[in-house]
This record gives sequence, C-alpha cells and structure tokens, in this order.
Amino acid sequence: MHQRLRDRRGSQPSGSASASFDPSTVAKDDSLASQVPAALKSKGTLVVGSDTSYAPAEFLGGSDNHTPMGYDVDLAKAIGATLGLKTDVQTADFTGILPALGPKYDLGISSFTINKERLAAVNFVSYFNAGTAWAVQKGNPKKFSLDDVCGKTIGVQTGTVQEDPDLKDRNAKCTAAGKPAINIVSLKAQTDLNTRLVNGSIDAMAADSPIIGYAVQQTKGAVEKIGDTYDSAPQGIAIAKSDTALADLVQKVMTKLIADGTYKKILDTWNNSEGAVTKSEVNPTPSS
Repeated sequence: MHQRLRDRRGSQPSGSASASFDPSTVAKDDSLASQVPAALKSKGTLVVGSDTSYAPAEFLGGSDNHTPMGYDVDLAKAIGATLGLKTDVQTADFTGILPALGPKYDLGISSFTINKERLAAVNFVSYFNAGTAWAVQKGNPKKFSLDDVCGKTIGVQTGTVQEDPDLKDRNAKCTAAGKPAINIVSLKAQTDLNTRLVNGSIDAMAADSPIIGYAVQQTKGAVEKIGDTYDSAPQGIAIAKSDTALADLVQKVMTKLIADGTYKKILDTWNNSEGAVTKSEVNPTPSS
C-alpha cells in the first residue's frame, strides 16, 4: 500500500460540470454561527487557500475561465454559508497553503491527503476518501482485466503515483515473469488521456478516483470504471495547528452537511459520491 501524497504535477483543469452546486441553498445555522471565533466573525469572510488546478476537486472554469469551481470549492462555500460568512476561495500554490494557515488562510481545502507529516504541522478535518481507480471504454470491448496488464497500452498522467510507483511496479513484475512489458502512455493532460481512451488508442487508464469519476461524467459515459478503488486514504480540510476551536467547529459543520444531504448533493454534482465519508473527524489517525 503506497501512501497517496496528492501532488499537482501535470494536473490540468478539464472543464466544468453541467451545473455547479448553488451555495445560496445552504441556510445559516445560528447555533454553529454563534461559535465562530471573534476575529473571523468580525472579518465576515472565510478565506480558503486552494490550488485550483485539479479538476474536479478545485479548478478554474466558468465563462471567464478564472472562476474557482469543483466539489472542494462548493464545500468551502457550504461551510461559509452554514456559519453565516462569505467565502473567498483564493488560488494558491499547493505547497504554500499549509504554511500560510492562520495569517493568510482560514482553511486549506485542496485535496490534502492526511498523513503523519502534515498532521504534525496542521489540524485536519476529514471529509473525503480518494484512491486509485481504472477506466476502460464503455462496455469494455477489449475485455481488459486488471489481472492481466502485461503487454497492454495503459494511459496515465505524468508525475502521478499511478505512473510511479503503481505502473512502474506492475511493469517490473511483467518483465520479471518473462511477460510482455506494459506500454505506458504518459501524458501531461488528463483530458488527452480521456480522448485516447474514448477512441480506443489506449486499452485502459489509471488515475486518482475523483479523476476517473469525473472522466465518466465528462465523456457522457463513453468510458466506465473497472474494478474497485484501491490504496484509499482520507483527505482533510486543513486548519492552523493553534486553532483547535475552528477545527472543532468545521467538524461540526461537516457533520451537519453530511446529515442534511448537502454534502452528498455536492459530490453528486461532480460524479464523486463514491468518495463520500459517513463521519467527519478531527485529526484521524493516518494509515502511514
């Protein structure tokens, strides 16, 4: 099991869902709003840092191609609305978000995998599970099987954990067993991989589970998921280590959004309800 450390190398925005979630449908919760820290309440705006280059979680789209979109963005807005705050999602470099929590950002919502190293630096509120998933053409006309990848042409996004170590390790096993090597097609843009899978020039593709779910939606079902998601790990909303009160409050908000169906509605919009959690926790123990 390889710990997924979400990495932005090569990630490309890949369009928007047909309809984004409407945060105006989320009502303020007076009880939770009364627990907003004084400094945040006086500011009136929840400032969120997000590396908006990772569709469908967070990316830039809309008519101007500069509007933050995605399920993480919708969730940020739902949290703000519940607390009676405006929400300002700001584009940030992925590696710069956690160090800037507190002085610059109230929350970091950017598909952060929860691990021991990050937990030592910030508080996390768990909200999503992501792992590795695979997709084939609709109906799997090539009869592709995850049990027989040797000699097949597999698409993968450059610089991801699916390229290395996953496919690298699988390929090593193929050659060690005297079987044909995997033809690994590594491309920078996920949208290009989607296109190649639709037209049949690759046999299958591997990517983070949210990416696969979104590819199915974007191609209008021309591709489909095959097999189960594996190497799943929880992702978390990041809050400054010193601000335990805000972390506890965000967990309470997440619990409410899960219970009232808002959370599932957001994930459904982006075809990613498979990654839904039933319980949100503060600083859950990571597997590695």
